[in-house]
Amino acid sequence: MSTIQNFFQEQGFYHARGVFSGRELELMTVDFERIVAQIRTSGEAIDATWVGPEMEKRRQQGDVVLHTHNVQQYSAVWLRAMLQEQFLTIATELLGKDIILHHSKLFYKPAEKGSPFPMHQDWSYFPSEKDTMLAAIIHVSDATDEMGCLRVYPGSHKLGRLADSYGQIDSEVLAKYPLEGAQPVEAKAGDVVFFHYFTLHGSKPNRSPHIRKTVLVQMHGGEDRIEAGITHPNEQLVLSGWNHHMTRSRANVVK
Repeated sequence: MSTIQNFFQEQGFYHARGVFSGRELELMTVDFERIVAQIRTSGEAIDATWVGPEMEKRRQQGDVVLHTHNVQQYSAVWLRAMLQEQFLTIATELLGKDIILHHSKLFYKPAEKGSPFPMHQDWSYFPSEKDTMLAAIIHVSDATDEMGCLRVYPGSHKLGRLADSYGQIDSEVLAKYPLEGAQPVEAKAGDVVFFHYFTLHGSKPNRSPHIRKTVLVQMHGGEDRIEAGITHPNEQLVLSGWNHHMTRSRANVVK
């Protein structure tokens, strides 16, 4: 077992430093800003701020976090980022040679008014049959704790599927695993933080004078698939290897 695999298996996350840099990161940043500008003028609902009792405790008036799914549908630069060699080398260490993109999403946490996210697991939003799902947060900007960087409970992925762990209701999970007790994972632009979808995670608000810019890539193994009846965006794009569950009818699904 590699160092990366061992750390991820024990901690439920892995911080890869300097995956993107130089001209590549510059182009990703340019297209990130272009996507933000485009969704701002779309007239659509683009604020992904959550609701619920925990948010009412933490949110201030005017807090927002701008969001869209599937940056690869906007930008070839971002599609190439998901196929970048170093990025996929780490992803295959964690998932094996077959990797399926479930979805990606952009988060723009504005300076001073960036919304928090309560502690939660991701599994209930898009459960997969074999629970191989993980996320990779690509940092387009630096992310400090003051900017509302990712916070995790190391090893919490070993708890498995927790009931009422989706973060938008009062629950035993929020009471037992408060945001303040989680470990901040501060990162630099170009870093990628991978974490399992059982890993308890959240983030504080951005009260800094800097914008926090991230793109989250949600992936699962090629022999896994999303449970029936889930309506979350599901790209089923093969990033590496093979999709063992693809059929003609699934490939023809109109979204």
